[in-house]
Parts: sequence; C-alpha cells; structure tokens
Amino acid sequence: MKFFFIAFLTLFAGHVALAQPTATTTAPLTARLGQVGLTVALAPGGRLTYAVQYGPKTVVNPSRLGLELAGSPGFEGALELVGSELTSTDETWQPVWGEVKTIRNHYQQLTVHLRQPQAPGRLLDVVFRVFADGVGFRYEFPRQPNLAYFVVQRELTEFNLPANHKAFWIPGDYDSNEYAYTTSRLSEVDTTPIEPIQQKAAPTRVQTPLMLKSDDGLYINIHEAALVNYPAMMLSVDTKTFGLTAQLVPSATGAAAYLQAPEHTPWRTLVVSDKAPDVLASKLILNLNEPSKIKDTSWIKPQKFVGVWWEMHVNRATWNYADTSNIKLAGTDWNALKPNGRHGANTANVKRYIDFAAKHSLASVLVEGWNVGWEDWANNWKEEVFDFVTPYPDFDVAGLQSYAAGKGVQLMMHHETSASVTNYERRQDEAYRFMKAHNYDALKTGYVGRIIPRGEHHDGQWMVNHYVRTAQQTAAHHIMVDMHESVRPTGLHRTYPNWMANEAARGNEFNAWSTGNPPEHETILPFTRLMGGPMDYTPGIFQIKLEPWNPAANKGRQVHTTLAKQLALYVTMYSPLQMAADLPEAYEQHPDAFQFIKDVPVDWDDTRIVAAEPGDYLTIARQAKGRDEWYVGSISDENARRQDVRLDFLTPGRRYEATIYADGKDASWDQNPMAYQIRKLKVTSKSTLKLQLAAGGGAAVSIKPLK
Repeated sequence: MKFFFIAFLTLFAGHVALAQPTATTTAPLTARLGQVGLTVALAPGGRLTYAVQYGPKTVVNPSRLGLELAGSPGFEGALELVGSELTSTDETWQPVWGEVKTIRNHYQQLTVHLRQPQAPGRLLDVVFRVFADGVGFRYEFPRQPNLAYFVVQRELTEFNLPANHKAFWIPGDYDSNEYAYTTSRLSEVDTTPIEPIQQKAAPTRVQTPLMLKSDDGLYINIHEAALVNYPAMMLSVDTKTFGLTAQLVPSATGAAAYLQAPEHTPWRTLVVSDKAPDVLASKLILNLNEPSKIKDTSWIKPQKFVGVWWEMHVNRATWNYADTSNIKLAGTDWNALKPNGRHGANTANVKRYIDFAAKHSLASVLVEGWNVGWEDWANNWKEEVFDFVTPYPDFDVAGLQSYAAGKGVQLMMHHETSASVTNYERRQDEAYRFMKAHNYDALKTGYVGRIIPRGEHHDGQWMVNHYVRTAQQTAAHHIMVDMHESVRPTGLHRTYPNWMANEAARGNEFNAWSTGNPPEHETILPFTRLMGGPMDYTPGIFQIKLEPWNPAANKGRQVHTTLAKQLALYVTMYSPLQMAADLPEAYEQHPDAFQFIKDVPVDWDDTRIVAAEPGDYLTIARQAKGRDEWYVGSISDENARRQDVRLDFLTPGRRYEATIYADGKDASWDQNPMAYQIRKLKVTSKSTLKLQLAAGGGAAVSIKPLK
C-alpha cells in the first residue's frame, strides 16, 4: 500500500528525530515511548489511519479515523495533511484524593493537521498522546469560518484487532450498565440471549471499558477519557474480522452530538501491557483529564458511611411512607395518609444509624426515602414526582440535623429523580440550598427509569452534559456527589474532585433481589468499570444469607461471596466514599470482623497491584494516607486458591503487626459463606503472607507498625 505525506516524524523511547518536511516525503508519522509505538498514515483516497504496537506485537492494525457530519461533507476521507507537531511532556501532579499521592504524566504528543478539500477551509486536528502504557487520541475542531455550528452524525473510529481475543464484555445498552460480564472470544459476542436490553440493540454492540486478552500475552483495555459535551462510545464488534467500530449513543433526534467550534471530542484510550497488574496501575485516563477546576478543595473529604438503604433491598423496610392500597396519589395530603408501618426513613430509625456511626467513628449516614413521592416514582415516565425539599411526616429534618451534629455525624442526602431530569434541573438550586441549610455536605443522586426529556438516553450527550452540570453546581455549593444510574466515568473526578463516585455498573444490591453477581464479578470490574473512576459498590455485607431479614421474601437469596471477601473489597474496589452497607445489627454480631471496616482508610498514598488476572483473582496492597500503615485485599472467583503476598513494600528494618481476616477452613461462597478466622502475625519487609482464599472468597489484611 502506498502512502502520501508531506512530513515525517519519528520518536524512540523519548529521543526525537524530526525530518524536515518535503513534498516527496512518503513515510508515515510514527511515535514511540517505551514499548508503545504509534503509526499514523493517510491511506489512498485520503482516509486517515492509525496503528499501535507493543514491542514487536500488534495491538491495533491500521484502523480508520474520521467523523461523518450531518448535511455536509465531514471528515470521512479525501483528507489532506497540512502539517504536524510533536511535543513532549513529563510532569507530576497530586490528586486531591486517590490511590496514590503523586502521579507522573509523561507522554509524547503528535498533532496532525488535516483539511477537507471538499469543504474549502474546513479543518480538523487529530491529537495523539503516546504513553509508556498506551495511547490516547481525540478529534479537535479549531475555530474556523466554515465550521461554526455542526452536527456529528457518526464517528468512524475503528480498532481493528489482529486476532480473536478473549473479551470481558457487557451489552451496549444506551441506558444501563447493570449487567453481569460475559467472558468469550470476540467471535462469540452476541448480546441477544443475555438479558433484555432496554434500547433496541445491535446483537454485537458492547460497552466500554472493554477488556481484552490476546493469546500472545497482551492485556488491552479500550475506553475513553474526559467525556464532556459528547455521547458515550459503545463498540460494534465484527465477529468475523475482529474489528471494533465506535458507535455513539444517539440523541432523541437520532444525531450523535451537537457542537460548536472550537470544540473537541473525548479521548479514545488504549491501555496495553503484557502484565495484567500494569493495566490496573495505569493513570493514562486520569492524565488525559484536565486538572481540578475547584480551587479550594479543603471541604472535599473522603469518608465511610452507613445508611438507611440495605434494609429496603432486603425487604425489611420501604422507601415509601404511605399505605397505597386505597389512595389516589394526585394531590395527596401526605399528613392525612395512613402510614404503611414499614417506612425506613423515620426519625427514630435514622437516629439509630446516627448512634451507630458515632459509636464506630463513621463519618456519615445516608438516608433514602426521606422525601415525599416514593409511592408514585418508578417507571411511570412522569414529569414531576419529587421536589427534593419536602420530607415525609415521620422524618424530622431539623431535629435530625441537631441530633447528628450533637453526635459529630454528617447526614448524606439522597435525590432520586426517577429519570425526570428536566424536573430535577429546575429544582437543583433550591434543593442544594436546602441541603446546606440543614448541614448536608454529600449527595447521592439516582436516575432510575426512562429519561425525560423523552427520547434521550442515560449515556447520550444531553445527559452527559447534565452529569457535568450537576458536578459543577454541587461544587458551587460545596457538596460532594455520588451519582447512580449514570454514564460510566471517564476520569472526570480529576477535574471535579467533588464528583467522588458513580455506580454505573451492577453493584452489590443485585445480590439482594436478582440472580445476583457471580463470584468472578468483582475480579472483572477493576479491569472494566473501575478503569474510568471509583465505584460505589456498597461492600461490607456480613449477613450473607438474606432470609433472616425477611424469611418470606428472601427465601434462598444470598450474596455470592464470603464474609472475608466483603472485607477485601474495601481494598480491591477503590472509592473515596465507602459504605458499610449492611444493617447495624449485622455488624454488632461480628464486632471482630467489623474492626477491619473501621480501620481501613478511603484515601491512599500508594497502591501496589500484587497479582491480577481478570475473571480469576486480584490482590492489591495500599498505603494509608499520611501513615505507615498498609492494607491488603485479595479476592478470588468461584475457585479456591492461594495467594502469596511479598511484603517488600514495607519500610526495611521496621517491624509490623499484620491482622489477617481470612476465610474459615471450610468456607465457600455458596455453602458456608460466613465462616471466617482472624489471626495476627509479626512481619517485616522480608516476610511473605500466604493467603488461602475459599471458593468465591477473599482475605483482608491490616499491617500496622509496632511501637
């Protein structure tokens, strides 16, 4: 194949050689940092392509780049190269909170300037950043006279893979990420028999982050970074050629994105290594996001919390207050209604949680179901359900504010929107002022149901902009936010560090009322969903068998885990907001195991991925923020296994005490999930822990220096 260029760049391991542009130069543009190599070329017909290698191995074969615009020639082909630049960046920065104290941002940036001759003067830049662990690239639209307002109809980005890789995937649903993962070859991807997809879906459309493993030993993760003012990217899978093509979530009109130059798309990201732990350690996605837009971040505080939440999932209480068997909900006088007797968010019950949090030094108490509207909220596609400021008659806002303050505990607000987002946006400012007036500094949002405006999707441009606006507005009110049923994250917690967590995946709650999450689920999520940011997974379930909470409703139901694995998740499933999700009485029955939840931090100075294999096992060690304490979490899939953990990350010459919370000798996730044992060892940096994990089990370890 013949390529035509006017410039030649080459970069190897940080050393730059730049050929002077000439009219006869025909070589492609190439860049390399460490093992990662990038090649950019114009194919015949003016189509822009790129390819990626890792050492001698092919990551992505030559793949098409471009965009199709509505109503006029776009950037599909017939492009001309008008110039390029190469720059180098090597810097460090410190996140407000995170898995490590300091992050290195080292990359080579290649900017390719293109012109579409069919639309004279219409320009496009494609910017590539090559890191030692992958590549990011995006489309940029400079300010120009012939491209002001425009509509992206389709993105033509391809990832042409060289072989039939193993894939860890969920269906490409425009409205939900709440699926268990399927592990299969790319040739076997077919979403139709999995579960009903809310949006009519192509049978081979999958979501990102997509995790892949090649037979020649490469681990490849495909996702995006800095998703702002643009729809989320799904991937259409060609099961015969193993090619992937970007598919953008459509708007209500069918178009993908409405833009105005100057503008740019999110970064498309490829993280690649021959070692699985390196994928989890990558900071490529974070580095592609902008620095914090919040100048004073002193009010942003990672924390652990409990809440009135799990008792509703296990059928012990309800979100709604009233007996709805014989009432008309329109124009309801809530004070005149008969209570159903099972409302969870009542003043006395919330005080019980506040007392528990205060006793065990947990920062906050989340309360769901406190405000009127829950009797008529789900799946009705109603414009107005909640007003976010009117409590039920049995929820004393002012009294609980005073009670919590007296105990040194914060209350966490919950805003379920029932997906009526236009209603929420009208009421946000009033709702946030109400929160601050009653001393609420953190918020959990929810978007269950079909989106209003009708025809928009949870992962489309309209909703993406809503999530960002919500992060901005809560920041303006000094409120931390945790979003549920949202688009999956793309590293924007660097830019808006008050955006602490998302759900955006199949969380622990599914174990309460569905077929549940298979034991391998938590070994896959760090390689997929968590690549873009923290997840509010709600770990810490101690009453694994759920029948005691409601024997009639929960017969045979259980969480697919051991108790020790639930402890390990506080280390392996990173979030600066971690919930002790079970009921207080569950923890009171196991105070020795609950000690780990009390001890484990939510903010870290260092993280070591000790061992990892997606779908099989994961072991992570983390150092507490500002302290010489380490915590280890190790989890397994449905298989029992041993994990050896060398403690060479400890300070040499110093002695420590390791407290090991392990599966009991006869434990297993299905037969004996609540059996655990606790033992203490004296260790040093030369020690090795030998952790025995039960089937579906895990181990958690706290390591503290001896005085």
